Amino acid sequence: MDNEIIITSDSTCDLSPALVQENDIRILPLRVILGADSFYDGIDVTPQDIFDFVDRTGELPKTAAPSIGEYRDFFKQFTDEGKTVIHFNISSGASASYEFASAAAKELGANVYVVDSHALSTGQGLLVMKACDLRAEGKSAQSIYEIVNSLRDKVNTSFIPDTLLYLYKGGRCSTLSYYGSKVLSIHPQIAMKDGKLYPRAKYMGNMMRCLKKYVSDLAAAYTAYDATRCFVTHSHADAELVERAKELARETFRFNEIIETVAGSIVTSHCGRNTIGILFIGE
Repeated sequence: MDNEIIITSDSTCDLSPALVQENDIRILPLRVILGADSFYDGIDVTPQDIFDFVDRTGELPKTAAPSIGEYRDFFKQFTDEGKTVIHFNISSGASASYEFASAAAKELGANVYVVDSHALSTGQGLLVMKACDLRAEGKSAQSIYEIVNSLRDKVNTSFIPDTLLYLYKGGRCSTLSYYGSKVLSIHPQIAMKDGKLYPRAKYMGNMMRCLKKYVSDLAAAYTAYDATRCFVTHSHADAELVERAKELARETFRFNEIIETVAGSIVTSHCGRNTIGILFIGE
């Protein structure tokens, strides 16, 4: 591993503590605001806190990016030691994180590369892990930056929410869509395109049935893909649903690794409990 290159990311990459430690990834947390109180994602707030807050107040939490100063201080601890930083942000279409991180990098001058992932959750995490792979291969920082940027729009960032309540409260789906989904048991496949969320497909029935159709649709859309790894990422979904997702991924694709991850508080704030997705890099 090239110790001169430091891979960093906002907490929105939803990589597990084990993956972060194993791959020497440095994480800068975003903030979650519950009423008058502010917390750090992955440090002093949990998804259960989010669910409890929404159930109690009927409101979604607010989320906030680190300030330019916080990004500057975060990067500076590495650049002051002569290290080069490659940093990953949640899509600029979903947060001001990329804008603030880029401004901080500009203040510091050279040695900080900032990547707008065009994704969220482990869609972003896949790019972070790819950067770690490339670093281990001895690639230069410039080369890693160029490669991960070329892969951004090949990443399948998609998921199925069990309920549209959080998306509705967050203004990401209409009143008609929300109530229609409740009455007709419709579960959309939410995906990212050009760094923004959109409904890619609609499924009807229980989550198990929808999951099977979702994986079938992914297989049809991604006949070629990077087999290094995929993530089965969920927001505290039912254990049976998670196991079925991993089983379908094994049966349908040929990934070297199928890694289960649990969405952090930032992503949970926007999708709610029991959301699940299978994320990987296409070709």
